[in-house]
Amino acid sequence: MNRVFLNTLYVQTQGAYLHLDHETLKVKVEGETRLQVPLHHLGGVAVFGQVVVSPFLVHKLAEEGKELVYYTQNGRFRARMQGPTSGNVLLRRAQHRALDNPKETRDLAREFVVGKIKNAKSVLLRARRDDPGLSARLDPHIRELSYQQEASHRAPSLDELRGVEGMAAANYFRGLTHLVRAPEFSFSGRNRRPPRDPVNALLSFLYALLMNDVASALEGVGLDPQIGFLHALRPGRLALALDLMEEFRPWFADRLALSLINRRQLDRKDFDFRPGGAVMLNEHGRKKVIVAYQKRKQEELSHPLFKQKLPIGLTWHVQARLLARRIRGDLDTYVAFTPR
Repeated sequence: MNRVFLNTLYVQTQGAYLHLDHETLKVKVEGETRLQVPLHHLGGVAVFGQVVVSPFLVHKLAEEGKELVYYTQNGRFRARMQGPTSGNVLLRRAQHRALDNPKETRDLAREFVVGKIKNAKSVLLRARRDDPGLSARLDPHIRELSYQQEASHRAPSLDELRGVEGMAAANYFRGLTHLVRAPEFSFSGRNRRPPRDPVNALLSFLYALLMNDVASALEGVGLDPQIGFLHALRPGRLALALDLMEEFRPWFADRLALSLINRRQLDRKDFDFRPGGAVMLNEHGRKKVIVAYQKRKQEELSHPLFKQKLPIGLTWHVQARLLARRIRGDLDTYVAFTPR
């Protein structure tokens, strides 16, 4: 599975071999050329897992200042190679300048909040469409999310924007309680540190997986995952990863959690109930969730900026690159990914 998005070639086919033929980058699998792209069309290359890059191509990419990023097959960042013309220092300087500018910080945070609320509302709208009998219970929450989406556009300060985001999240989770259909999984809303029921334990685990993936995508484009705008900075906290993952939580993580529960792919035997009320996925449960998570990442959907589909697992890489362009000033705004 090899695709070009935003001038970056993403190679996910295991066993692929990348080499340079004159000024054309070729991707071969089992001796057969699967893709060829003129090198001058590319700004960088990202490879996942067991993908071999010829030494000559590595040197050519470095010579021309094009990045080569290595990830594990599951998307964990491993390394980035860049030549002496690397612009990452300029990108990170722009990231720090944006953080020091209250208006810029608020505007970037607003873009994350608007995307999160739109996608949260879409989850409830989809559920109502699939089951019209839920209308009476979901409609109040859908209306509130619409109001909160508008309020996020008008919020004059970062503190007020965070307040709107918090109210929207609480309202959304109250609506989500109506979507859990398995009677053995009671869910009355979000709780954590520690989770006190299986649904919250599942959500927390999925959010942790997602945050690691998003942080790797940010590392891959040269952004500092700890320098965020919506989430406050704290030592060791991946604030920008938390910012960017907001738009992915509802439609990716939450819908996956509902699917695993409502389709009975998980049961109470997949959780450990500990003294004091904490609930955690056990080893067997974690394996099930990780398999479903990786399988979901391979599914494809349309991105509004492209005419072709892309794997879900590449959406945060594409969004990270768009965010980097926004912070550098190449784009006027960052638009969150809102799947149709």
